[in-house]
Amino acid sequence: MKGAQNILGWLGMEEARSVMHDAEQHILETCKTVTCLSEAVAAFLAGDLNGKMVAIQRVKESERSADKLLWKMIEELSEGLLLPPDREDLLRFVTALDKIADTTNKAARILAFIENRPPDEVLRNIAVSVQLIVKAAETLRSSIHAAVHNDIRQALALCAEVERYEHEADDQKRVLIAAVLHAKLEAADLLLTYNLAEALESITDRIDTAADHIKRLNVKAK
Repeated sequence: MKGAQNILGWLGMEEARSVMHDAEQHILETCKTVTCLSEAVAAFLAGDLNGKMVAIQRVKESERSADKLLWKMIEELSEGLLLPPDREDLLRFVTALDKIADTTNKAARILAFIENRPPDEVLRNIAVSVQLIVKAAETLRSSIHAAVHNDIRQALALCAEVERYEHEADDQKRVLIAAVLHAKLEAADLLLTYNLAEALESITDRIDTAADHIKRLNVKAK
C-alpha cells in the first residue's frame, strides 16, 4: 500500500476530510447512546427504576446530539465540490452511522415501557445482548479511527470483528427470545420484551451496515 493512499486520498477534497472527522465525533456520540442504554439495563437489573429512566433520558439526549452532527455532515456534503459518486458514498456512510443512534433510542423507548421486572434469565440475556452492542459499537469506532488515520489493514480487520459480533448478536437474540417465550409474563410485558429483543439485535445490524460502508471506502482507497 502506498503511503499517500488512504480513505481520504481517493476523494481528494477538503470537504471529505471534514466529513470523515465529523464522523469520528458522531461515532463517539453514538457509542455514548449505547453506553447509556447499557446503564439503563444495569439499573433495571438492580431494580432501580428511577436510574433506568435517567439513563434512558440520556440516550435520548445523546441521540439528538448525534442528529445535529448528521445534519452538519449532510450540509457539508451538499455544499461541497465532491463528485456525485463520492458524495453518495459518504452520504450513505454517515446516514448508516446515524441509524445506529436512532435504533438505540428506539430500544431505550421500549425498555422505558417495561415496568415489571422479568425473570432473571430474561434480564440476564438482555444484559448479554447489550454488552455485544457495546463491543460492536466500540469496535466500529476503532475501525473509523484506523481508516481516517490511514491504517486500512487495521480498519478492515476491525470491520471483520464487527461482523463477528453481529453474528453473535443474531444467536443471542434467539436465546433471549426463547427465554422470553418460556417466561411467565403478562401479555403486555411479553410483547414489550419480545420487541426489545428484536430492537437490540437491530442495533448490531445497523453497526454492521456502517462497517460495510467503511469496507467499501477502504476498497476505493487501495
